Amino acid sequence: MRVAALYDIHGNLPALEAVLEDIHRADVDRIVIGGDVVPGPMPRETIARLLDLDLPTEFIQGNGDREVVASMRGIETGTVPEKFREVMDWVAGQLQPEDEQLLASWPKAVRLAVPELGEVLFCHATPRNDTDIFTRLTPDDRLMPIFGALDVPVVICGHSHMQFDRTIGETRVVNAGSVGMPFGEPGAYWLLLGPAIELRRTSYDLANAAERIRASRYPQAEDFAARNVLQPPSEKEILDAFARVELR
Repeated sequence: MRVAALYDIHGNLPALEAVLEDIHRADVDRIVIGGDVVPGPMPRETIARLLDLDLPTEFIQGNGDREVVASMRGIETGTVPEKFREVMDWVAGQLQPEDEQLLASWPKAVRLAVPELGEVLFCHATPRNDTDIFTRLTPDDRLMPIFGALDVPVVICGHSHMQFDRTIGETRVVNAGSVGMPFGEPGAYWLLLGPAIELRRTSYDLANAAERIRASRYPQAEDFAARNVLQPPSEKEILDAFARVELR
């Protein structure tokens, strides 16, 4: 069985479309959507495209999806930075009641048995919550309390939008990167599992994607096109920023 793991799409429909073309060519049997389908510039269209997939698909709820559900329900969580509140409210306003029910129904984690890899745990950030930040540089001793006693050999995560493949104790932990909001080289990042684990990056027409995003009514469309599609922040820039907020 070959499984594609797509994380952190963030409403970037052009990036998702490009990855789905690669998935079709890769003879994938199942897809795991690892959370943060929204918020982003094309939330309604992105959800519709995912629901139209012709492969068995598992969904996980990310912190962004959770916050959008809260906004749709009129709940102020107090955890969204001021500069992102307009985005959350805009995304919530684009979606329908059935979308709220869908996003709210997604579990926090999914387990799948992948031949030659064993049982794989898919979660958004870490197995304990959907907001923990860690990177390829986070010291093992900070991560052992979370990953050291798990009963699975492999964990697939996202949330920090940067791919890595590392071992913590006896657990292999792989970050899928981000389809729609990558850090580092532009493109759409994802994983292919079975029989090995392949870190994938799909190139796509960035200029066209930026124009489609600018044509949306997303409140931060210009910034998203410039900073998340055409020229994302460098890995070093984000590693330095995350070092201040990662697990302690």
